[in-house]
Amino acid sequence: MSKTTVCIVDDHKIVRQGLKELLEKLGNYEVLEEFESGQLFMESLPPKKPVDIYILDYSMPKMNGIQVLQELEKREEEYKVLLLTQHLDEQIINQAYHYGARGFLHKNCTAHDLKFAIDNIVKIGYNNVAEILKRIRNYDETTKDNDKKEINLSEREFKFLELVCDEKEYTYEQMAEIIGVSVKSIDVYRTSIFEKYNIKSKVGLVLFSFKHKLTKPFL
Repeated sequence: MSKTTVCIVDDHKIVRQGLKELLEKLGNYEVLEEFESGQLFMESLPPKKPVDIYILDYSMPKMNGIQVLQELEKREEEYKVLLLTQHLDEQIINQAYHYGARGFLHKNCTAHDLKFAIDNIVKIGYNNVAEILKRIRNYDETTKDNDKKEINLSEREFKFLELVCDEKEYTYEQMAEIIGVSVKSIDVYRTSIFEKYNIKSKVGLVLFSFKHKLTKPFL
């Protein structure tokens, strides 16, 4: 059984070391890389080896966790991020999910909570879909208007959404091959759905499908 690979981004060495030792004790995890700032992390991308999950600290100088998530959302590659923070500010949590975090934990969490969150994100894609959906709705008030809109997707936009929500987590290149179009066309479908329904991330696309029961596994 292959190990779950992890990257830790935190500006405190003792925290990075503690997380690494804890994960090694918990079992089938391997920390491949550590970064002391969001800037150094962004400069390192794409990773040299495949990373299953990124554990990201919120409170870092110059570039905090939310800013890192915002930059990650601009890339075609998908990054599964678990945000850790000492802050329980509602705005921070809502922003984290809004910009693509797959899960959120307080730094005071237990080892069981950490393991549970990592395993859920790696295996399912998200730690708590219901919580993410609720928080995104609270953060983005425009979703209230979306409830009243008729869902109007073209056949290829719908197929793109199906592939986005597929547990196999296809890359845009793979989606293009399956649908029989160019990668540029995939980006056109993505942009079109984003603009129609005020969606800003892949997490938003999945939650859009979940909310309206459009594709598997939400049917």
